[in-house]
Amino acid sequence: MSTVADPVELLKREGSGLLLDLDGTLVDSEPVHRAAFHAYFTARGWGVPDDVVRQFSGRRGVEVFASLDGPWRGEEPEALTAGVITAIEMAHAQPVRGAAQAIRHWRARGVPIAVVTSAGASWALAVLDLLGVAVLGLALVSAEDTPVGKPDPAPFRLGARRLGVDIGRCVVAEDAPAGLTSARAAGAAHLIGMTTSYPAEVLLAAGADTTAADLTVLLP
Repeated sequence: MSTVADPVELLKREGSGLLLDLDGTLVDSEPVHRAAFHAYFTARGWGVPDDVVRQFSGRRGVEVFASLDGPWRGEEPEALTAGVITAIEMAHAQPVRGAAQAIRHWRARGVPIAVVTSAGASWALAVLDLLGVAVLGLALVSAEDTPVGKPDPAPFRLGARRLGVDIGRCVVAEDAPAGLTSARAAGAAHLIGMTTSYPAEVLLAAGADTTAADLTVLLP
């Protein structure tokens, strides 16, 4: 864990970088995604409890379908994931307080920023457009970019490489245990657990250094 408790002070240091998850961190879209899973499962005639649906949080749907037993056994994970994606309604995703402001603030000060997400690139770019930050030169690591996704450290390691910074100088904001596990294993300097999807105690147990309700925590 970082010896500096304040992520803002870390970001002021030369050579720092900011790695941001997308769903549940920049936009409060996890409820939308859970509703999409439930809608798809119901349409298929499957009764899937919420605690099972939560296991998809922060991870690639393809990988969860392939590894988690359920009524979908024997079906192609890619086709299952595509079915869920069609149920997602972009209009219901609401920006997390402070997200756009924090991105603008640190980009204006020359801090490189990458969005590291388990979602596809098209969804990620739509969210950045929604926030009005797509033109600010953010790097992107999406589901298409690494052989395996979170909780493996590969996505966050790639995010730091794309920024040209040492992962050990990066601040990470994440809302899901899988993402925190990924960032911790990658060697990030400071992990902020966003309490949009899970309670603080779950995020701290997963490796968060601090927790926050929104991204105003990244504003001086």
